[in-house]
Amino acid sequence: MKQLNIGLIGTGFMGRTHANAYRQVNTFFPHAIEPVCKVVCGRSVTTTRDFGARWGWQETTTDWRSLIARPDIDVVDICTPNDSHAEIAIAALEAGKMVMCEKPLAMNGGEAQRMVDAAARSGRPTMVSFNYRRVPAVALAKQLVDEGRLGRIFHYRARYLQDWTINPNLPQGGNTLWRLDADTAGSGVTGDLLAHAIDLALWLAGPMREVTAMTETFIRERHLQDDPATLKPVRIDDACAFLARFANGALGTFESTRYACGRKNHNTFEINGEKASIAFDLEDAHQLQFYQHSDDSLVRGFRTIGVWDGDHPYMKNWWVPGCAIGYEHTFIHQVADFLDGLEAGEKRVPDFADGLATQLVCDAVLESARTRMWQQAT
Repeated sequence: MKQLNIGLIGTGFMGRTHANAYRQVNTFFPHAIEPVCKVVCGRSVTTTRDFGARWGWQETTTDWRSLIARPDIDVVDICTPNDSHAEIAIAALEAGKMVMCEKPLAMNGGEAQRMVDAAARSGRPTMVSFNYRRVPAVALAKQLVDEGRLGRIFHYRARYLQDWTINPNLPQGGNTLWRLDADTAGSGVTGDLLAHAIDLALWLAGPMREVTAMTETFIRERHLQDDPATLKPVRIDDACAFLARFANGALGTFESTRYACGRKNHNTFEINGEKASIAFDLEDAHQLQFYQHSDDSLVRGFRTIGVWDGDHPYMKNWWVPGCAIGYEHTFIHQVADFLDGLEAGEKRVPDFADGLATQLVCDAVLESARTRMWQQAT
């Protein structure tokens, strides 16, 4: 079995999901390539050593540049805050590494374009971690769209709602709350949550032509996590809503906030076509709602498809029907697809070019909110 040495940069929440995926993937999705948890890199010596011991990494470091320079590292996996994605990815590509990167791809479209250009020069495979493509119910939705079961698409509507920043005493910045700091995150819910919704929309319904948006920051100042005596203006968007026109003529509505009491990870979409409609809610991730317009009127209505049968995407590698899988499995599917691509010599998406497409829509959304005008989305 050919070994693929992984260098993971980042030991936070995303680092855990990726580490688990490398450990589990070949148990459930056998490949001729074996991912090896070779080196993990973090900011703190103690934290990184503890992470490495817990998740089975052979070595640890606090210097990502030395990790990239190692000739025995094949894949660099970036699970760091957004402001470091471009620097690390470009350096890794220039060193001849394959690169996986957490979303959003970059702080803005300019950075993302430089990453795409570096990938093109290197010729090495890349992947962006839009893991919700790998929910079996979402993959089934893609299959139904591609088979033409919906016909012409008229509407795409998406919501991504959370409530974890509603506390006015929550600080910003530091190692754990960097998503509230514009210098590190780039944006708020647009890059953090809507990037997922936009990626799915582009994948399922095609490119967007133009957008018009509004954003709001509800709490305008927060103390710094690393310096509680300092109060700093908040420059990220707490909430965002936008309208979109797709290239195929469909209309889209998107809403995201981290101020929706009771919503922990409410990621939904609905697509209305001339023949059928589909709807998905991440909080019921094993279900896909399907409406067939040609059904007899006596029985016409949304039906619930339990996406856990062996002929559903990914599910033949898991348990028997009725036994649902969860969030962490999407990252296992992601690594499995990446390994499939390496074995077949084929591109597996979303790659950096797909990440750039999403980034350009995010930029257009933020610019529209700033100018209060329609913006081109490509």
